Amino acid sequence: DRVLVAFLVATAALAHGKQVAVWATGEAVRLGLPGEMSGVVCKDCPPLERLLEQFVSGGGELWLCPICLVSRDLQDAEKVAVAKVVGATPMLEWVDSDTTVFSY
Repeated sequence: DRVLVAFLVATAALAHGKQVAVWATGEAVRLGLPGEMSGVVCKDCPPLERLLEQFVSGGGELWLCPICLVSRDLQDAEKVAVAKVVGATPMLEWVDSDTTVFSY
Protein backbone atom coordinates (compact mmCIF):
# COMPACT_ATOMS: atom_id res chain seq x y z
CA ASP A 1 0.00 0.00 0.00
CA ARG A 2 2.78 2.45 0.86
CA VAL A 3 4.46 1.93 -2.51
CA LEU A 4 1.16 2.45 -4.32
CA VAL A 5 0.35 5.67 -2.45
CA ALA A 6 3.89 7.03 -2.76
CA PHE A 7 3.95 6.52 -6.52
CA LEU A 8 0.39 7.81 -6.99
CA VAL A 9 1.45 11.04 -5.26
CA ALA A 10 4.75 11.13 -7.19
CA THR A 11 3.12 10.67 -10.59
CA ALA A 12 0.45 13.26 -9.76
CA ALA A 13 3.18 15.74 -8.81
CA LEU A 14 5.04 15.03 -12.06
CA ALA A 15 1.81 15.59 -14.00
CA HIS A 16 1.64 19.03 -12.36
CA GLY A 17 5.15 19.90 -13.51
CA LYS A 18 6.95 19.22 -10.24
CA GLN A 19 10.45 17.79 -10.01
CA VAL A 20 10.19 14.49 -8.10
CA ALA A 21 12.71 12.16 -6.52
CA VAL A 22 11.77 9.13 -4.45
CA TRP A 23 14.54 8.31 -1.98
CA ALA A 24 14.11 4.65 -1.08
CA THR A 25 15.58 3.46 2.21
CA GLY A 26 15.44 0.21 4.16
CA GLU A 27 13.68 -2.62 2.38
CA ALA A 28 12.31 -0.11 -0.14
CA VAL A 29 15.67 -0.13 -1.96
CA ARG A 30 14.42 -3.34 -3.56
CA LEU A 31 12.11 -1.14 -5.67
CA GLY A 32 15.21 -0.32 -7.68
CA LEU A 33 15.72 -3.95 -8.70
CA PRO A 34 14.21 -5.30 -11.92
CA GLY A 35 10.80 -6.92 -11.42
CA GLU A 36 10.35 -5.81 -7.83
CA MET A 37 7.84 -3.06 -8.52
CA SER A 38 5.15 -5.28 -9.97
CA GLY A 39 1.65 -6.48 -9.33
CA VAL A 40 -1.65 -5.01 -8.24
CA VAL A 41 -1.91 -3.95 -4.61
CA CYS A 42 -5.69 -3.72 -4.34
CA LYS A 43 -8.93 -4.11 -6.28
CA ASP A 44 -9.23 -1.44 -9.00
CA CYS A 45 -5.75 -0.07 -8.22
CA PRO A 46 -3.34 0.55 -11.10
CA PRO A 47 -0.58 -2.01 -11.56
CA LEU A 48 2.71 -0.95 -10.01
CA GLU A 49 4.43 -1.51 -13.36
CA ARG A 50 2.23 1.19 -14.92
CA LEU A 51 2.95 3.61 -12.10
CA LEU A 52 6.67 3.03 -12.54
CA GLU A 53 6.35 3.64 -16.29
CA GLN A 54 4.43 6.88 -15.65
CA PHE A 55 7.00 7.91 -13.04
CA VAL A 56 9.91 7.32 -15.41
CA SER A 57 8.26 8.91 -18.46
CA GLY A 58 7.31 11.93 -16.34
CA GLY A 59 10.96 12.48 -15.39
CA GLY A 60 10.87 11.05 -11.87
CA GLU A 61 14.07 9.86 -10.25
CA LEU A 62 14.39 6.80 -8.00
CA TRP A 63 17.21 7.21 -5.51
CA LEU A 64 18.48 4.26 -3.48
CA CYS A 65 20.19 4.63 -0.12
CA PRO A 66 23.73 3.23 -0.45
CA ILE A 67 23.97 2.07 3.18
CA CYS A 68 20.65 0.24 2.82
CA LEU A 69 21.89 -1.49 -0.34
CA VAL A 70 25.13 -2.58 1.32
CA SER A 71 23.38 -3.87 4.45
CA ARG A 72 21.25 -6.11 2.22
CA ASP A 73 24.17 -7.20 -0.03
CA LEU A 74 22.46 -5.47 -2.98
CA GLN A 75 25.15 -2.92 -3.86
CA ASP A 76 26.22 -4.92 -6.93
CA ALA A 77 22.73 -6.09 -7.94
CA GLU A 78 21.32 -5.07 -11.30
CA LYS A 79 19.11 -2.01 -10.99
CA VAL A 80 16.34 -0.52 -13.11
CA ALA A 81 17.53 2.18 -15.49
CA VAL A 82 16.00 5.06 -13.53
CA ALA A 83 17.60 4.03 -10.21
CA LYS A 84 20.57 5.97 -8.85
CA VAL A 85 22.52 5.33 -5.69
CA VAL A 86 22.26 8.56 -3.69
CA GLY A 87 23.22 9.11 -0.08
CA ALA A 88 21.78 11.45 2.52
CA THR A 89 24.16 14.34 1.81
CA PRO A 90 23.31 14.68 -1.91
CA MET A 91 19.63 14.19 -1.09
CA LEU A 92 19.75 17.00 1.47
CA GLU A 93 21.60 19.23 -1.00
CA TRP A 94 18.76 18.64 -3.48
CA VAL A 95 16.14 19.63 -0.90
CA ASP A 96 15.60 23.35 -0.44
CA SER A 97 13.11 25.62 1.29
CA ASP A 98 10.66 25.18 -1.59
CA THR A 99 10.61 21.37 -1.32
CA THR A 100 7.73 19.24 -0.13
CA VAL A 101 8.64 15.94 1.50
CA PHE A 102 6.37 12.97 2.11
CA SER A 103 7.37 9.84 4.01
CA TYR A 104 5.58 6.51 3.67
